Amino acid sequence: MGLTHLDEQGRVVMVDVGDKGITRRVARATGNIRMSREAFEAIMNDAVKKGNVLATSKVAAVMAAKNTSNTIPLCHPLPIDQISVEFHPRAETSTIEAEATVKVTGKTGIEMEALHSVSVALLTIYDMVKAIDKTMVIGDIRLEEKSGGRSGHYTRKPGE
Repeated sequence: MGLTHLDEQGRVVMVDVGDKGITRRVARATGNIRMSREAFEAIMNDAVKKGNVLATSKVAAVMAAKNTSNTIPLCHPLPIDQISVEFHPRAETSTIEAEATVKVTGKTGIEMEALHSVSVALLTIYDMVKAIDKTMVIGDIRLEEKSGGRSGHYTRKPGE
């Protein structure tokens, strides 16, 4: 399979999706942020001076998904149908997992919107809590599942 964002001369181009069929497309991405016990407890107890960290991060994640084409070159602006953002705190490791599911009925995939959403959610957590813990680590941002379009359904296998 060739690179779709390069023309015959190797120049960068936006993919023409005009002839593609409209399908229901869903993508789910996850990522996490690991932090000190103190930072984790401040978030869980809503004791961060900047405000409610998870509520603010959820709004940031939704805004990010809606604005992906303004941030990632060559992404198509998409009429998103729905965005769901969830947080899964893990007290035993002082980690918070962010999960974003984005849905669209359109001609191109929604994976970048889900990945962008998770990334901005985690960056927002970092920004709001950095006064407590500058050693936080963001990682494991990945596509978990996608459906719709020509390439069909994909689900990450455990350990991938």
